[in-house]
Amino acid sequence: MRKTLFVFFAAAVLCGCQKRETFCIEGNITGAADTVLYLEHLTLGEGAVAIDSIRLKEDGAFCFRKEAADAPEFYRLRIGGQAINLGIDSTETVMVTADMKDMSFGYSVEGSGTCDTIRLLCIKLAELERKARRISADRNYTLQERDSMINILVEQYKTEVKLAYMQNHYDAAYSYYACFQTLGTQLVFDPVHNKSDLTWMHAVANAWNEKFPTSQRTENLCNIIQECRRRQAKPREIVLDIDDDKVQELGIIDMTFPDINGQERTLSSLRGNVVLLDFTAFSMDGSTERTLLLRELYGKYHERGLEIYQVSLDPSVHLWKQRCEALPWVSVYCEEGLESDMLRLYNVQQLPCFFLIDRNCDLQARQEDIADLEQAIESML
Repeated sequence: MRKTLFVFFAAAVLCGCQKRETFCIEGNITGAADTVLYLEHLTLGEGAVAIDSIRLKEDGAFCFRKEAADAPEFYRLRIGGQAINLGIDSTETVMVTADMKDMSFGYSVEGSGTCDTIRLLCIKLAELERKARRISADRNYTLQERDSMINILVEQYKTEVKLAYMQNHYDAAYSYYACFQTLGTQLVFDPVHNKSDLTWMHAVANAWNEKFPTSQRTENLCNIIQECRRRQAKPREIVLDIDDDKVQELGIIDMTFPDINGQERTLSSLRGNVVLLDFTAFSMDGSTERTLLLRELYGKYHERGLEIYQVSLDPSVHLWKQRCEALPWVSVYCEEGLESDMLRLYNVQQLPCFFLIDRNCDLQARQEDIADLEQAIESML
């Protein structure tokens, strides 16, 4: 009996000491002495979550070792506003070399074909964004002309990504990654309005469902595909038909909605700042151009006291989360969508629609009353 118990105990100890399979991300970042390098997990729903960090020494060396997931997962190395996106397929060791001056795009990676392909996709997307910003800043064209030119660039980009990367590699981590690349806050692939994009994303979803059936990412992608197929079968135009007699002109009306992390964000909490209250839907045409313009305004005036409280009325919470993850301002989600009382109380007749609120939390102007938004903001700061 004693011998049997000993054997059982020994077996239990051995099982308990068995190490789980891990992956390793290591390398060197020059010119980054005494800065903190974060390893962040790009989660579904919670965005980028820091899971480890290290203060770099003179040689810039680092090494992170973490438990490997059962399906591909996505991570990033970040110092300040610079980041390197990585896709981990299994238990590989990924070697990353970079210089702090150009960390996000000038890095090299070894040991992972997936990570190297993601690097190429990031470089191509950055070039697309540079071209889009140049067009956006060119006031020789109308807003519609600029948006059309940007859309042409996006279509060209998608064609190249589909044929050069995704085709016949639908189950690859980089194909999933490509499905959720964003320009501004708008997905490059638009499964809501573009049937071709939906077809390609559906192919990725099918491949992942076959290869990684228990993955949360597979479930998320399949849910998005199902929702988009329903919307394309029965499209819904985002235009409001409101009886003017029932509209209440109340000045500022406070509201509270959750952000991407589930934190309740209240409009009045921004008192003391000039606030651009924006009702929008990222799934609408022109969203990319509009987001780029808001980014310019926010970057120029935020330090002087400009805040943006953006209320998304998108029918898909999944798409909203993907598009608002990188936004620097307050982006919240209104689950009631077009049925929200806030649209009626603010007399919102169509989307998008914005309002300007002064530092005392008083409503000063609405979109149609503002001839020059930048000048209006400047006068209130």
